[in-house]
Amino acid sequence: MGRLFGTDGVRGVANSELTPELAFKLGKAGTYVLSRNEARPVVLIGKDTRISGDMLEDAISAGILSMGGNVIKIGILPTPAVAYLVRRFNADAGIVISASHNPFEYNGIKFFNSEGFKLDDSIEDEIEDIILRDIDVSSHITGDRLGKCVEGEDDALALYADFLETTIDVRLDGVKIVIDCANGAAYKVAERVFKGLGAHVLTIYNRPDGININADCGSTHPQFLQAKVLAEKADLGLAFDGDADRLIAVDEQGQIVDGDRLIYICSKMLKEEDSLPEGRVTATVMSNIGFYRALENIGCVVDTTQVGDRYVLESMVKTGCAIGGEQSGHIIFLAHSTTGDGILSAIQLLKAYKRAGKPLSEMAAEVTIYPQVLRNAKVKNENKNKYMAHPDIRIEIDRLESLMAGEGRVLIRPSGTEPLVRVMIEGKDKKLITELAEGLAKLITDKLG
Repeated sequence: MGRLFGTDGVRGVANSELTPELAFKLGKAGTYVLSRNEARPVVLIGKDTRISGDMLEDAISAGILSMGGNVIKIGILPTPAVAYLVRRFNADAGIVISASHNPFEYNGIKFFNSEGFKLDDSIEDEIEDIILRDIDVSSHITGDRLGKCVEGEDDALALYADFLETTIDVRLDGVKIVIDCANGAAYKVAERVFKGLGAHVLTIYNRPDGININADCGSTHPQFLQAKVLAEKADLGLAFDGDADRLIAVDEQGQIVDGDRLIYICSKMLKEEDSLPEGRVTATVMSNIGFYRALENIGCVVDTTQVGDRYVLESMVKTGCAIGGEQSGHIIFLAHSTTGDGILSAIQLLKAYKRAGKPLSEMAAEVTIYPQVLRNAKVKNENKNKYMAHPDIRIEIDRLESLMAGEGRVLIRPSGTEPLVRVMIEGKDKKLITELAEGLAKLITDKLG
């Protein structure tokens, strides 16, 4: 068995890679590591709509209960709801059973600590070490020392919905929106929140059956949302992914507004409200050069991290940054949440839209998106991090960087999970950068493959 934890928890094909046996062990080891100072730790569990969710929920619950922990099952709710409710219920840990935007046959398990933050690498490593070394952390307790499933004191969905509504100080009356719930975790709560704020809401892909989550819908497949916005003459559209921690928007012209533009629009609003400390915004290396330039034009400074919302959050906490995120639509508003939240991001976008008093297409047009071309170079796994050590590759990268200086950039990064080196080139001329990216990827494969 290889490493369990990736950049966002443990994931795999349910009942094949992510088995009930593994879930049970994660429940035991996670409870032991996260709550060893609590005689009766409380763990909150939420899930998305995948058919495998019930199986994994019961398995991981059994692991927790066998360690004397109590479990609160809050049912189907977005990942960020667990991050919020773990604090609201004073739980010792939170668990989300979801594989986010992946197909239904996959599932995942990720942990939050008592403060609603994803686990540090060191804690994940400790949990993983217990499982991989097959260490028995329980003393095989019996009798009344076993844990039990308990009811939360309040309705979890209502608490989360009420919280979301407190993050906006304007009404949405008169705004017509279409929301795509990806047949996932937002299928109940999203419509409730936006209707509660006064919007005219049309909801699509909100009939989950266990296997249709993310199926040609949601933030990774917004084509039908684009068509629906145009057909209904809506003001904008909002697409979430399976666990509703990311957002992709559609303007009134049916054009996609990605994470870079969403972060820009909301950052501009926060700056105008004097709620953007030092004009600081956090993004990843994959954000478009046009995004950086647009923010510089309004007096903002961008802190750049490696890809992954956990790294964005780490930087934000360190610097006190109020907003950060990724092109994919993971956006963190640190004043409100400890993780990306698609519905919260949509609320802040709608707040900016109402205050600007102009179409979303005009707001998004303030960011000029440069074409980006991504190509994969297949290499030997042991060579993934050696591309800069090879003289021919280094010389070619230096040449391309000089060629693109001021009008684009070259980004090379090894894959975290595959024997690949990813080549991304950004610039104004799509044909040119495609040729350059393909040439560099071929060179890397030839030299390191």
